[in-house]
Amino acid sequence: MHPTVNIAVRAARAAGDVILRYHNQIDLLTIENKAANEFVSEVDKVAESAIIDEIKKAFPQHSILAEESGEILGDGENQWIIDPLDGTTNYLHSYPQYAISIALYENNVATHAVVYDPFKEELFYASKGEGAYLNDERIRVTKSNGLEHALIGTGFPFKHPQHLDCYLDTFKAIHPQASGIRRAGSAALDLAYVAAGRLDGFWEIGLNNWDMAAGALLVKEAGGFIGDFSGRDQYLETGNVVAGNGGAFKEILKTIHPHLTPDLQR
Repeated sequence: MHPTVNIAVRAARAAGDVILRYHNQIDLLTIENKAANEFVSEVDKVAESAIIDEIKKAFPQHSILAEESGEILGDGENQWIIDPLDGTTNYLHSYPQYAISIALYENNVATHAVVYDPFKEELFYASKGEGAYLNDERIRVTKSNGLEHALIGTGFPFKHPQHLDCYLDTFKAIHPQASGIRRAGSAALDLAYVAAGRLDGFWEIGLNNWDMAAGALLVKEAGGFIGDFSGRDQYLETGNVVAGNGGAFKEILKTIHPHLTPDLQR
């Protein structure tokens, strides 16, 4: 494990301790509405502080982009992108599908990533050029060809209701071709599951950087592909993402493209 990943793992485990400490006391938490159907709890904030403290101890000069704290300026070359609790709604309903997502980008290139599921004690991590791992075991994307017999992950555009009809059209196009479609509520874990071969592919509209910054590197290092709805490497800019093994990636892009509105095709 790369020394920088060790720091990220230490930070993720510190956040995980916070998250698990409160998971049986959810009714006592202070919960705020950031927007319609988008919640933040004191656990999100305390977990994020734990991550930032660990990173700043090791790399005080680095920049940080965190979901709750926003941007913390640093040297401009190294930026950590953090989601302290991806799947907050799941967590607040005691639905055990949530994760901590931490990634380091050096000069806008992903170099290290950690996605940690504290409930299941599953630690996904990767460094650029060194492969992707789950609890120290090497992981790879599946070898399925296209969408036939494939299990595909997705997410509803609940933050962008204006895209719901378009999304449903893409869903209806993929549904008859795949073996199944799953919506679990944590994009960070969905991408980690693509990397680990639990899902053959994934697509979603309107994600934030912190939802996919770490998962994207996991997919790449596991031999998979990730891009925006045009197949380009602009998913962090557009928020729209397709990921999968080579065959699933190509078929998802091909299948959804005719159903996208012009603003989503860009």
